[in-house]
Amino acid sequence: MALSCSFPKKLNNYSPDPLVLFLLLPCLMGFVLKTAEAGSFYQELDVTWGDGRGKIMENGNLLTLSLDRASGSGFQSKKQYLFGRFDLKIKLVPANSAGTVTAYYLRSQGSSWDEIDFEFLGNLSGEPYIVHTNVYTQGQGNREQQFYLWFDPTADFHTYSFLWNPAHIVFYVDGRPIREFRNVESMGTPYPNKQEMRLYGSLWNADDWATRGGLVKTDWTKAPFTASFRSYNPNACVLSNGASSCRNAAPWLSQELDSATQRMLRWVQKNYMIYNYCADKRRFPQGLPPECTLPTKP
Repeated sequence: MALSCSFPKKLNNYSPDPLVLFLLLPCLMGFVLKTAEAGSFYQELDVTWGDGRGKIMENGNLLTLSLDRASGSGFQSKKQYLFGRFDLKIKLVPANSAGTVTAYYLRSQGSSWDEIDFEFLGNLSGEPYIVHTNVYTQGQGNREQQFYLWFDPTADFHTYSFLWNPAHIVFYVDGRPIREFRNVESMGTPYPNKQEMRLYGSLWNADDWATRGGLVKTDWTKAPFTASFRSYNPNACVLSNGASSCRNAAPWLSQELDSATQRMLRWVQKNYMIYNYCADKRRFPQGLPPECTLPTKP
């Protein structure tokens, strides 16, 4: 079904419900997204493992990762970043992808690393992908939220984004926020704001846990499995020789969620979230992490 971008002629006292806002957001954001042209994968990324299973094609406009019984594959950004907005179009492994994980994440180095994760957990044909998100600070994670998607992520490319600034981390799918992790260091929760990170992508076998907790194993007769990537757009502070190229005027450095996107975030979480660590009291018998006690923004 085509998406209409028409708007009401009379806007006075017009307050569309969250579903309408949810569907119209690409129209509202389209002029913003079109202003940023993605760079060539040759310029921005290196395929770092997989023995030829990762490939850059179409003059640097397409990157594919493949997985077979012998190995998966992966890439990393040439540059390191400290804060930014990162957009990447991904088309996930189609059909029976059970046991596979396509990952897209930011990560620092060392034993006390920081990390911001998108992981897409494979499925039996016809079953929905699970979008697994997590935030690590100083080597500690355990902040998972999981979602279903409202479309088939294997039929076409969709844009998955991180916004990472001093105030919060926001996960987006096609410009729609699905998760916010706020900086509440004052409450005792560490926040990733001191270590530079690279962007990584990988396709690998995780059939010990990825699909139904490891009950469904990878069907190697379906290999090789392939995920495809386009339009990597890092709008970020680049770190080089310990110095940052970041300009204080970068709009995303202070970007917050306005009331409309806050409503959309709540709508997505109400309808598509399937796991939230902040609701898992059995996992935290001594009390939920401090950030889980934050009130919901209006």
